[in-house]
Amino acid sequence: MSKIKMRKGKNENLAMDKVFERFLKHCRSKNLSEQTIEYYEENYDQFKNILVKMADFQKQDTILIKDINPQIFENYRLGLLERDISHKTVNSYIRAVRAFLYYAMRLDYLDDFKVQLIKTEKKIKITYTDSELERLLEKPDINQCSFSEYRNWVIVNWLMGTGNRARTLRNIKIEDIDLSDGYVTLRKVKNKKQQVIPLSKKLNKIIMEYLNYREGEKDDYLFCTIYGDKLSQEALKSAIYRYNTRRNVDKTSTHLFRHTFAKLWIKNGGDIFRLQKILGHKSMDMVREYVNMFGEDLKENFEEFNPINQFKNGNNESIKMR
Repeated sequence: MSKIKMRKGKNENLAMDKVFERFLKHCRSKNLSEQTIEYYEENYDQFKNILVKMADFQKQDTILIKDINPQIFENYRLGLLERDISHKTVNSYIRAVRAFLYYAMRLDYLDDFKVQLIKTEKKIKITYTDSELERLLEKPDINQCSFSEYRNWVIVNWLMGTGNRARTLRNIKIEDIDLSDGYVTLRKVKNKKQQVIPLSKKLNKIIMEYLNYREGEKDDYLFCTIYGDKLSQEALKSAIYRYNTRRNVDKTSTHLFRHTFAKLWIKNGGDIFRLQKILGHKSMDMVREYVNMFGEDLKENFEEFNPINQFKNGNNESIKMR
């Protein structure tokens, strides 16, 4: 007869802060990025700030983890909805807190309950138009422009030629580029699995020319400041903002290039399984979303690519139905 195991977690009146410390230690043991750790910390602070204002906790010096229940969480969710933030942002906050609460539930520090996101409408993702891309991809006069303008032009070409995320782009080093075979090794990607993706002949040529101007050592970052340092997230964001506005393009998001890459890949009849690999998505879910979003654009050249048009069905004379 098997022994009955005591569920120790629920017998401990642990402070929520103490459990959160254990959660962060658990996250670091899983080698999660510091960016993810900061995301959890920021959202935990927000979660706690909303909780301490609730009547349930105003008379308590410490919030105990066992006191968190579905009603408390629902009040937290309502508190977020009262703020002037998008529903997408609300769900981002909830996901961070959910990861912490599910950790606490697994260790029996509180009773299990389902942490639900709010319902949101799927919005069509904005992309750059063909006319905007023509302006952005027009090469500046290398003899007249500054290094930063030329570098920004190369960055825009890179984003349109690879669909890389901004964080991935900022962490590419010169040694990661294989110009002879036309490949790049991506070491800093969202799912932490290094990727090797091909470079088009056009982009390969652009990078080859760029490196003649940029120079640098193998372990230097490919896209750098005018002083040769790594581009920060804010520096890249500001650089693309200035570059785009100077070319009369109001959209200034680096991530829009990723959406545009996916849209044009699909429009041009590209293989969606290869698209998944190039964009580094774990599953086909996001790729399916792209296909659904850009469905109207898929009607272009439909007759040209439709397989049934490759075959002859005998004579094309119409028949009369009886």
